[in-house]
Amino acid sequence: MDGSAAQVVDVGARFDVRPRIRSALWLGLNRADAIWALAFLVPYIVTFVLFVIYPLLYGLWMGSKPSLYTDLFSDPIYQDTAINTLIYVLVGVNLRMVMALGLSGFFMRKSWWTKPLLILFILPWAVPALPTFLSIHWMLNGNWGLLNNLIWDVTGWNAPSWLDERSYALTSDIVAYIWKWLPFWTVIMLAGRMAIPRELYEAADVDGATGSRRFWHVTFPLMANLYLVCTLLGMLFTMGDFTTVYFVSGGGPANSTQVLATLGVRDAFVMSEPRLGVAAVMSAIPVLVPLVVLLMRRVRAAAVER
Repeated sequence: MDGSAAQVVDVGARFDVRPRIRSALWLGLNRADAIWALAFLVPYIVTFVLFVIYPLLYGLWMGSKPSLYTDLFSDPIYQDTAINTLIYVLVGVNLRMVMALGLSGFFMRKSWWTKPLLILFILPWAVPALPTFLSIHWMLNGNWGLLNNLIWDVTGWNAPSWLDERSYALTSDIVAYIWKWLPFWTVIMLAGRMAIPRELYEAADVDGATGSRRFWHVTFPLMANLYLVCTLLGMLFTMGDFTTVYFVSGGGPANSTQVLATLGVRDAFVMSEPRLGVAAVMSAIPVLVPLVVLLMRRVRAAAVER
């Protein structure tokens, strides 16, 4: 009797149509949602393939011949360009981040004039880059530029030709780059400072940690990960920066201030050697990949800490 009952239960479970009915109802209710999801998702997938995957694969294919890198590394212009890129990235990014960290502390003041001054400080970053760098280029003209005329009128000194010597021109590129992007990173550092609980500062004041001691023992340890992540991001952005050098110094004089981004454009379009231009840009990958890996590790560590 018990065996027969078990068989009946097994047959009933086998032919139970309720799960199928629930599945059918679920599919029916979500079919419209699935169609809308595909309608929004497919254009993004197509755009990503056409404008990210395809250019990346095509670029890897164009720069895949070993002979390109033999020609590239033997070119004296490329050797100077590699050094310029290293100086441009290390000096520009690190000096900018140190200044951004310091200025973020300045803008933490509660004076009435702090907010209007912050708005004025952000304006260089808010305005378009092209007219900004073109203005800086003409301002640094050695013959009739605004800066040289101002120095002559005030001091009577003949200022150097800023864009006619490599050291001056590369310095001008770095200063213009810092001036343009310093407000953005200052706001990021300011947001990081504002996220620190006030109770920690009050406890530090009780313990006698004020001024620089409070910065080194409270502020900087809590902002260290943010500072490192922003520095790594800044290096990645700066490695691909084309606008600043191209419109401020133009890579001159005599190609002495080219960086990898501008050299790639020069080889591809001016010298009509697109494969060599791609190889010049692709030569930065051995530096970019470790930066990306380190960046992802720091982001993951920050997420785990939270």
